[in-house]
Amino acid sequence: MPSPRRYDDPCGIARALDVVGDRWALLVVRELLFGPRRFAQLRAGLPGISPNVLAQRLRELAGAGLLEHGRLDPPASVPVYQLTSRGRALEPVLLALGRWGSQQPVIPGSHELSASALLVALLTLFDPAQAVDGTFALRLDGEWYRVTVTGPSISIARTAAGPPPLASLEADAATLRSVAFGRERPAEAERAGRLRITGDRHAAGAFPRMFARQPH
Repeated sequence: MPSPRRYDDPCGIARALDVVGDRWALLVVRELLFGPRRFAQLRAGLPGISPNVLAQRLRELAGAGLLEHGRLDPPASVPVYQLTSRGRALEPVLLALGRWGSQQPVIPGSHELSASALLVALLTLFDPAQAVDGTFALRLDGEWYRVTVTGPSISIARTAAGPPPLASLEADAATLRSVAFGRERPAEAERAGRLRITGDRHAAGAFPRMFARQPH
């Protein structure tokens, strides 16, 4: 008899689901894709999860070798969770799921996208035909990210370090979602005081056009 938590099926898909098939597991990985997170930050990014369930998923993912404990550099020096190389190897799986899932209708009344979920959406909807080479800085909900576009490729990292970007966009996740996916023009969000743009304004205006319009 299979155990209640395992499929006991030698198929690679079944073996993967033995590790990340429980509810919330892949979303925990999503929240860690762009860098380490504290427990409270993970809860904020997953508003429907209880502290007990989150703690359990973190233990299970750590036991499976997908994440590990770390500590932020001084002066913070607080404990965090971060992906191992095995955990980071799930990124293309999550992006493929995101592309597939973006074709599904949005459930009315859903929570707003977390910053990590929004950044995953940007990666999945990136349109190389509209690419503008260079680095953009995003400040989402108080944290800096760097979006680097080189030809047909895009990468995102949670960091403020690096050479000056073409342009910087500062907003909350909801505003950037609205701008990036064509619901609102950047100038409108600026006038409303919800978006701040510095640097090359032409590049900043081109930034939203790099992402396919989808019902996010």
